[in-house]
Amino acid sequence: MDDSIHDQFAHIPERISGLVDLAYNLWWSWNPEARILFKQLNHQAWKASVHNPIRMLREIPVEFLNRAAEDPAYCHRYDIVMRRFRKYMSATGTWFSEEYAGRPPLTVAYFSAEYGLHHSLPIYAGGLGFLAGDHLKEASDLGLPMVAVGFLYSQGYLHQQINPDGWQEDVTEPLDRDAAPVTRVLDSDGEDLVVRVPHVDPPIYVAVRKVQVGRIPLYLLDTDIPCNDPHNRGISSRLYAGDQDQRLRQEIVLGIGGRKVLHALGIEYAAVHLNEGHPAFALLERIRERVERGMEFEEALEEVRATSIFTTHTPVPAGHDVFPVDLIDRYFAPYYTALGIDRMRFLQLGVHPESPASGFNMTAFALRASAHHNGVSRANKVVACDMWKCLWPGPPEATVPIDYVTNGVHVPTWLNTRMKGLYDRYIGPASPDWLSEHDDPVIWELIDEIPDTELWQLHLWLKAKLLNRIRERERIKWAAHRGALNPAAEGAFLNPSILTIGFARRFSTYKRAHLIFEDLERLKRILNNPWQPVQIIFAGKAHPSDNEGKGVLQQIYRYTQDPGFGGRVAFIEDYNDQVAQYLVHGVDVWLNNPLPPMEASGTSGMKASLNGVPNLSILDGWWIEGYNGRNGWAFGSETASCDGRNAVDAAAIYNLLEKEVVPLYYDRSIDDVPHGWVKVMKESIKSNGPRFSSRRMVKEYVARYYPSLLKGAGPEHARRPAAAKPRTPAWKLQAQEKAEEWNE
Repeated sequence: MDDSIHDQFAHIPERISGLVDLAYNLWWSWNPEARILFKQLNHQAWKASVHNPIRMLREIPVEFLNRAAEDPAYCHRYDIVMRRFRKYMSATGTWFSEEYAGRPPLTVAYFSAEYGLHHSLPIYAGGLGFLAGDHLKEASDLGLPMVAVGFLYSQGYLHQQINPDGWQEDVTEPLDRDAAPVTRVLDSDGEDLVVRVPHVDPPIYVAVRKVQVGRIPLYLLDTDIPCNDPHNRGISSRLYAGDQDQRLRQEIVLGIGGRKVLHALGIEYAAVHLNEGHPAFALLERIRERVERGMEFEEALEEVRATSIFTTHTPVPAGHDVFPVDLIDRYFAPYYTALGIDRMRFLQLGVHPESPASGFNMTAFALRASAHHNGVSRANKVVACDMWKCLWPGPPEATVPIDYVTNGVHVPTWLNTRMKGLYDRYIGPASPDWLSEHDDPVIWELIDEIPDTELWQLHLWLKAKLLNRIRERERIKWAAHRGALNPAAEGAFLNPSILTIGFARRFSTYKRAHLIFEDLERLKRILNNPWQPVQIIFAGKAHPSDNEGKGVLQQIYRYTQDPGFGGRVAFIEDYNDQVAQYLVHGVDVWLNNPLPPMEASGTSGMKASLNGVPNLSILDGWWIEGYNGRNGWAFGSETASCDGRNAVDAAAIYNLLEKEVVPLYYDRSIDDVPHGWVKVMKESIKSNGPRFSSRRMVKEYVARYYPSLLKGAGPEHARRPAAAKPRTPAWKLQAQEKAEEWNE
């Protein structure tokens, strides 16, 4: 770690100085014992920092630190956690090392435009990012040799503010670098390591930052540095830049620049895993380097293909990046020669056979330049094969070489701490180390041993915690706005004794957040039933440029203000991963109703089911694989035209609520426990917990793809000595001189 960081925390007593190392490794975020160390310093300071240990350690009064350092009980707990942390980081007997003991420890390089790791590092937008974050966490836990590359977005996170009329306003919050778990990567002179992106003019430079995700290093590219011209500084300012020119430059930097950064760091890796098409130019740079070493282009392409895997999520053509040919020419003209091919051959790499004049398609290129492809659910595989079968003309659809690995969620991250404690008490006696084997379905059968009353009482506690959190957020907003709020819209009237439905996801039109409002009068009768009432909590953001999605959100927000709904519809503003944690732990039912087959996988329902929250979901994405008839409710198997689909699906939801869901929830025995409902909760936990974990997912990637990727593969380049730091190149000095000119 950069010595300057330790200097900034010189006020922390030596006895507990390891808290700094712990704070800068996100391992703490999925290990509750580590979180307790920070929380015990001062509970209010932990809340005020929004569960960010770096910010907390910077701001907490030193007397609290001194008190902890002098407290034998705290120091004892500290020693235990730090010993466990250091053992984890230095362990050699991991799952991967034992399962693949005879295989050289060659590394997989994972590239993604976003990573959802923790809200203290807001470099994510949604599900794709949290999938990447969970993938890294699980790779760390399993000991999988991996290095990751992404962007450090200086202004990438948009907060959501709902106007009184319900319209979403997007508020940019610059990244607080001092409070983020990010360290500088330095060159041999002790300065920021800066790498030039090759073959781009005017030149683009990236500084390298590092995030430690357990054992996995995540290197983030930062163009917001003085040696870049002002336009280039903005490349890494925001996730998924809207301007096409800037978006292309962003993907050039992520792919080609990311590849050069790994080279500059001397990191040896043998295969590449692309999470969507945004970083696909990394494959192009791998090809170019081989051509530079004397290989013919086609031979280099085949070698790169054999050691590359591409994961596709997006089931709609509009979601795939396509760049105009004139833009490609502008930035890649020098690359044509460097690859040893002409312009036409280069453009053919990204052509979509069914729309050849549309431009350079990043997904088409990624599929052509990789030999291993997968969708993120069984249903998504079918959609992907249909979308891209044109790349493999001739054979029937069944032979399109796109398989699937269904997404999973990182269980230690998304399982509530108290729920884990309950599982420990009843699974632990038979399987003390159950969490390290949580992808084994047999272990989860012990969920049936939990008394119904204990599971139900804990769920009610989590539900009360959710509603208290909502009210506290509204109290803070009320104080800031001097009372100018609508209490019903913000959830002030929610009742912990009422069946509570949760709906939280991105407000894209295909997610159909408005579907349950298809028949307003029928919905009002369901919600306002005097004997068996229901309430609904909505949360989610629309993309800044998606006015249709914002329109859907606005309409729902207006419904929250309609007295006809009795205050039983609420919308939580500014949805993020922390809000998501409260929701998936605390609601009674998780509602999901996208327009089939648009749901690639969906992971929020997996997180809910892990915590005993049954799904009421359309048969799309992961739920086709997860639903077994006893662990929740399903609809949407009926055929209907697009025009009539909403009415059919909404009616199915109403029928399920009226005839099955609501009556079962309110069917209480003399002990006031809905035993039939708890039976569904238990089935949801034990049937989905192991199958939809990222442990199962990563092991599946390893078994299905990684060994063949690494088979016989050599490193990308000669490895530098571990102790050596890259020297400051001459062009960096020249770039600094240019920066001084711009600043003048």
